[in-house]
Amino acid sequence: MTNIEQLDKLALQLRRRALEVALRSGKNGAHLGGGLSLIEVFATLYGKVLKYNVAQPLNEERDRLIVSKGHCVLAYYTALEFAGYLTKEDIDSFESNGSHFHGHATRNLQYGIEFSGGSLSMGLSFAVGVAIAAKKKATNNRVYAIVGDGECDEGLVWEAAMSASNYRLDNLTVIVDCNGLQYDGLTTDVMNHLSLVEKFRAFGFFTIEVDGHDCNALCEAFQKRNKNTPIAIVAHTVKGKGVSFMENKKEWHHSTLSQQQYEQALSELPL
Repeated sequence: MTNIEQLDKLALQLRRRALEVALRSGKNGAHLGGGLSLIEVFATLYGKVLKYNVAQPLNEERDRLIVSKGHCVLAYYTALEFAGYLTKEDIDSFESNGSHFHGHATRNLQYGIEFSGGSLSMGLSFAVGVAIAAKKKATNNRVYAIVGDGECDEGLVWEAAMSASNYRLDNLTVIVDCNGLQYDGLTTDVMNHLSLVEKFRAFGFFTIEVDGHDCNALCEAFQKRNKNTPIAIVAHTVKGKGVSFMENKKEWHHSTLSQQQYEQALSELPL
C-alpha cells in the first residue's frame, strides 16, 4: 500500500473495527483512548513501512515491532487482522474466556506479536536487545518500538534510551505516542517531562516531531535514517481520536462502550 489516501482509508477502517471490538468486549471493556490515538501509526506501519511475511512469521529478515505501550491493543490487533496474522474470529474473541487476545498482548510469533506487553517501560529495553542481536547477525531488518508518553515516567525507558545511543543502534526507531494523558490524568500533572523531543535528543537520538494522525508525515518520518544514531519519532496524538465524546478524556483510558455510544461513534466516522 503506497497511496496516502489508501492509508487514510485504512486508518478509518481500523478505527471503526476497534470500536466494534470494544463493543463486543461488553462489561470487560477496553483501552479505547490509547488505542484510538495510535491508529494512524499502526496503519502506516502495516500499510507501508514494515517488512513482514505472514507465511514466514519466523523469517530472520522480518522487521520487528515491539509494542511496549500495552494499552493500545485495539489498534494493534486490528492492524494484525488487516495484515493477515489474525482472523476475524481471533479478534472477535477479544476479552472472552479462553481467548488468546486480552487487554495486553501476549508474545506469539505466529500471530505476529513479538513482545508481551503489560508491564510498562520494559519494551524499549527488549527492542534494544533485539536491535543489538540484529547488528551482530548482520540481518537486513529494522526494529521499531512503540512507547507511551506516560510510560516515559519510568526510569527503565531512559536506561534503554541511553543504551541505544551508546551502542549506535541506527537500526532502531522509537515511536512515542504523545497524547498528553495517562490513567491518572494529564502527563504534565503526573510527571512533567517538559519536552520529550529534547530529552530523546539529549540521550543521543536523531529526533523527529510529527502529527501522529498525519499518515503522510508519519511515512516521511519513518524513512529517516542517521548513521550510528537511533531514531525517535515523537508523535503528537489525541487520546480517543476520532470520537468526539472520547477525545482528550482520561475516563476513556479504559471503559465500556454501550450500543448507543457505539452507533454515535460510527456516525462520526463515515466510510
